Amino acid sequence: MKAVIQRVKNASVEVDGKTVGEIGQGLLVFLGVGQEDNEKIAEKIVDKIYGMRIFEDENEKTNLSSSDIGAEILVISQFTLCANCRKGNRPSFIEAAPPDKANELYEYVVSLFKERFKKTETGIFGADMKVSLLNDGPFTIVLDSKELAI
Repeated sequence: MKAVIQRVKNASVEVDGKTVGEIGQGLLVFLGVGQEDNEKIAEKIVDKIYGMRIFEDENEKTNLSSSDIGAEILVISQFTLCANCRKGNRPSFIEAAPPDKANELYEYVVSLFKERFKKTETGIFGADMKVSLLNDGPFTIVLDSKELAI
């Protein structure tokens, strides 16, 4: 599982010209589900994201977590994070989970975030989405479950 986490002042996602998800200060998370991913890995990713101290305290040090500031979260499914670009110029997506499995794990991740964040918004799985954001920093972190102690 791969996640690109962006600390944002605000973010939104549109499908067919209609806003389907919108947050204020918090995190925009693009989530890619791979062939090998499962609920245990999903739980670890959610715990890591929720506990990350990436918000500034009164001394402008990144000492605060999402829970400390009452952050909101927008979660966007993005299978292209699982692209394999080792050969040639055309990315291969065979490492991405099949749509049914990916959607199931994506929805599981969203349910876990809903238990933790005061506001959890999403895009629409498999849709052509237009994402807008005001990155705060900029501050962007990339997580790969293969690099985390699971």
